[in-house]
Amino acid sequence: MLPLFTVQTHLFFRPLALFICVVGTIYGGLCALRQIDMKRQIAFSSISHMSFATIGIFTLTEAGVKGSIYLMLSHGLTSAALFYLVGVLSDRYHTRSIIAFSGLLSSMPVFSFFLLFMSLANVGFPGTSGFLPELIVLVSVVSATSTLLLPTLLGMFFTTVSTLVLLLRALFGHTKIFYFKSS
Repeated sequence: MLPLFTVQTHLFFRPLALFICVVGTIYGGLCALRQIDMKRQIAFSSISHMSFATIGIFTLTEAGVKGSIYLMLSHGLTSAALFYLVGVLSDRYHTRSIIAFSGLLSSMPVFSFFLLFMSLANVGFPGTSGFLPELIVLVSVVSATSTLLLPTLLGMFFTTVSTLVLLLRALFGHTKIFYFKSS
């Protein structure tokens, strides 16, 4: 929608848009941290990531817009893969609750590899598809408005912690899988 409005309109609404995006990044990360349903956790981390991508767009720099586009492409692939992987667990065990799973690494090693790899790509781990776009957006945030760097990093931190908590609870520990009757 950027080409629809003039530069003056963008500059006028830029502080409001950046504020809403920073709040969305932090709030999405906190909500993701609170979830015990794996699909909801991925959904809230998606809200946080897309708010972060919108911050890159509203820096109004070429690097910010390009980084946001690459981040959206990367996020589309990794989030779809994560939703698929959680759907596989849900179909197999009839629950999406993180409390029901533990020790999947020993019982499902190939599945665990893909869950680990896609989760790390989703949070922008170096060497994955999410790293470079997040770095480019962060550089554009620093160059455009450095005051938003700490709140943006805080939101990214919450999102990363929620993903790592999901991985730690599901993959490691003793094998604990409860079977629920489907109604």
